[in-house]
Amino acid sequence: MRYGPERAVLEAITFTVPPGQFVALLGPSGCGKTTLLRLIAGLERPDSGRLAVREDPGGVAPSYVFQDPTLMPWASAFDNVWLPLRIGGASRAQACARVQAALAAVGLADAADARPDQLSGGMRMRVSIARALVTRPRLLLLDEPFAALDEFTRQQLNDDLLALWALAHPTTVFVTHSVAEAVYLSQRVIVLAARAGRIVADVAIDLPLPRPRRLRTTAAFAALCAGVTEALER
Repeated sequence: MRYGPERAVLEAITFTVPPGQFVALLGPSGCGKTTLLRLIAGLERPDSGRLAVREDPGGVAPSYVFQDPTLMPWASAFDNVWLPLRIGGASRAQACARVQAALAAVGLADAADARPDQLSGGMRMRVSIARALVTRPRLLLLDEPFAALDEFTRQQLNDDLLALWALAHPTTVFVTHSVAEAVYLSQRVIVLAARAGRIVADVAIDLPLPRPRRLRTTAAFAALCAGVTEALER
């Protein structure tokens, strides 16, 4: 992928993600992580090569969670989560049970009527995740969704995301700058080099699931973080 004749963003990227796997994309700023995610989502087209995404048999499009929650500020949490179903033709009544279930799954069952300006940053991101999951996608793409949050909220949402992933195991690609977050969440970390982005390491994360918070204090977790950090520095 190139932005103009002089600026290669991604070069020689080759990897396969099997169905149901949780993969983290890790790398320095400007290495093309977001561009790669946008290519997978079909929001951009590669200049050369081939990118294939297995079609969902139910016709459900991939769900994309951006760095910013991108909620409609005038709409309630319910209406924001309803949006993709509404676009798909579902009435409010038809979508009600699924929207309520999605909000409950992210701990916001009591906030359905709240507007974004009445919610904290972490709660707004929960609404965004609920909106992504309400369509029951087979492919979930997340672009640094927790980067702007405090560490406590970030860790809580890491746990929530893993719990939600465990319910249906959508194929998940998660972009992050955090080594610890990448190792904690994923089954595999793909490390990209900067300018132009290319894969320098593909690290299997052999840690048990589910993952309790105390896992972050174990020697096995520290060793994996050290290995990924070494690849990132290299």
